[in-house]
Amino acid sequence: MAATFSLIGTIEPFLHCNLKKGDSIYCEANAMVMLESNLELKGKLQGGLVQSLMRRFANDESLFQQQIEAVNGEGDCLLAPTLDGDMQIIDVGTRQYTLSDGAFVAAQTGVNIKASIQRNLGGAVFGDTGGFMVMQTQGNGQVVVSGFGSLFEIEVTPGKDVIIDNGHVVCWDSRLEYNLSVATSKKKGFMGNIINSVTSGEGMVLNFSGTGKVIICSRNRESYQGWLQSILGSNSGGRGGSNGFLGNIL
Repeated sequence: MAATFSLIGTIEPFLHCNLKKGDSIYCEANAMVMLESNLELKGKLQGGLVQSLMRRFANDESLFQQQIEAVNGEGDCLLAPTLDGDMQIIDVGTRQYTLSDGAFVAAQTGVNIKASIQRNLGGAVFGDTGGFMVMQTQGNGQVVVSGFGSLFEIEVTPGKDVIIDNGHVVCWDSRLEYNLSVATSKKKGFMGNIINSVTSGEGMVLNFSGTGKVIICSRNRESYQGWLQSILGSNSGGRGGSNGFLGNIL
């Protein structure tokens, strides 16, 4: 019997996890909000050191993930993502998914989240979602993803490609073909698309084709971060600072 996931609340919900004795889950660093005394929380290099380092540089998250285990008996815990927004529980097995930066919240132990080199290296050069590496699910079970704002599912079907702004993509069916470009127009040429992207504010887009599901979020965290910095000033924060190399890695 695997741990069970459910969402509590309609606006920015909690992820409720029920674990029977011996069950365990893993989640992003700092996701734990509450856990009962039968459960134990510890940091773990999920998948080993190499995979942990790849995930670290792929999505800028902590080297260590949290593992919650029902050591002393049945117990409940509540989790929440770092950013404001909704969550969705996804069944993994028949379908596998590719996750964008910061989308992962938690997973049952039957699911592995593996960092791998993008097959679309041309898109990786221009993209800010995953860079040269992307996060992909493997195995069977449930994984929970989050997005900034509300979430919405789009079904892609043959002959009906879907174009989505790069900053609004949460995850997609790994069977889908995708290409990343600087604009939606196919007629302007490379420089024309660059100019159009700058003048229209269109930015990077992902073109999905084939058969599968894409989950999108209503808000773009990069745009929001830029808006905040324009109001608060560039000295309001940011990674690095005085933490040094070890602080940035962890």
